[in-house]
Amino acid sequence: MQNITRVVTVMTAVRDRIAGRHLTPGAKLPSVRSMAAALKVSTSTVVEAYERLIGEGVILSRPGSGFYVASQASPFSLSAAGPKLDRAIDPFWVSRQSLEADSSDLKPGCGWLPPSWLPEPGIRKALRKLSRSDGAALADYGSPLGLEPLRLLIARRMAERGMEASRDQIMLTESGTQAIDLLCRFFLEPGDTVLVDDPCYFNFQALLRAHRAKMISVPYTPTGPNIDLFAQTVAEHRPRLYITNSAIHNPTGATISPVVAHRVLKLADQYDLTIIEDDIFADFEHTSAPRLAAFDGLDRVVHIGSFSKTLSASARCGFIAAKREWVDGLIDLKIATSFGGARLSAELVYTVLSDGSYRRHLEVLRGRLSRAMSEVAARLKSLGFSPFVEPQAGMFLWCLLPDGKDAANVARAALDRNIVLAPGNAFSLSKSASSYMRFNVSQTLDGRVFDMLRDALKAE
Repeated sequence: MQNITRVVTVMTAVRDRIAGRHLTPGAKLPSVRSMAAALKVSTSTVVEAYERLIGEGVILSRPGSGFYVASQASPFSLSAAGPKLDRAIDPFWVSRQSLEADSSDLKPGCGWLPPSWLPEPGIRKALRKLSRSDGAALADYGSPLGLEPLRLLIARRMAERGMEASRDQIMLTESGTQAIDLLCRFFLEPGDTVLVDDPCYFNFQALLRAHRAKMISVPYTPTGPNIDLFAQTVAEHRPRLYITNSAIHNPTGATISPVVAHRVLKLADQYDLTIIEDDIFADFEHTSAPRLAAFDGLDRVVHIGSFSKTLSASARCGFIAAKREWVDGLIDLKIATSFGGARLSAELVYTVLSDGSYRRHLEVLRGRLSRAMSEVAARLKSLGFSPFVEPQAGMFLWCLLPDGKDAANVARAALDRNIVLAPGNAFSLSKSASSYMRFNVSQTLDGRVFDMLRDALKAE
């Protein structure tokens, strides 16, 4: 432990000299012996410190010559990112701001839970167990379909929600996003038409643009898509796909009603429409809501999910459940684009999910989210915000700003205080949600968020 502390001391000394411009890019570092003498440590300590700095890309080694400072890029700072503050509110806006934010920034606009809300003890326990497993689990490619015990577990969990799928109808992916990407590759040609909700999850739009699809949208209501406009749009444009969340809709938090679900499926059958049902928020539910895949039996509906929201966004693992005749082609696409499966992530997810502690974690999490939903909704209402619906579960509140205020202006003002918000037009293909904003209640409990909103609304 003492040697580790000494290594860190040497590394810190080098970083400080670089930060203070005493060592500039390309400058030669003191030799191992001279650095050891200056800091009163052993030469082996300096060698280890230099090796770690090389691994981090801070310095580089030139055999026979010595050690040199590498070219240094300026660290990212959200507050210094001037051009991004003026970036148009597009499907990448919230993602870029949230993913690039500093860990100390507030992120009520992001789409994930705080790390402290996730089952860290269970993940650590699973990692310890995996560290003792055979080498194949730690080093080999996974099979194209993915870890069989996890696929069987997913099939059982789907059955609990009324969806019948065998393990051979389930293919693991590296994320929910990769699942949609593979399905777009499988079903679409450039120029094909795809129907989305308005508003919808902004990354649906980003992915479809990457696949050069033509997008059309239908307004989303508290009970699902506006069914009359849905029927009219499907008949007129004959879209190839419809991508949606039927339970815990993102961003509105709404849930499709059985009546609307039935009519959507009837229209899908009439107009040869395939539906991708994104169900990544399933574990937030207290009681299972209707699923299109349950009504349809995986005929025209492809069901996808992942574990990034309730378990870990670092352990990337999702899945596709589809009818058998589609699975083989999806396997080929998966091999072509990512070769074998991410076996280590799948093993980790299976180990955590098969532990009884995960169900207990979900019970605690659902209660915590319900309390946060009530608190945040009340505080937003006191500022004049109007929720679109009172969600039955989940973490999102879709709110109308008071007096038709512009959400984009409020979001840009928030960045000056290192607070990332999610303005409505990032979710709207028609750009008709300029006065709406999505709040992640788990990330909106800090009083500074409400102070900022109050000030921004006054200035707007």
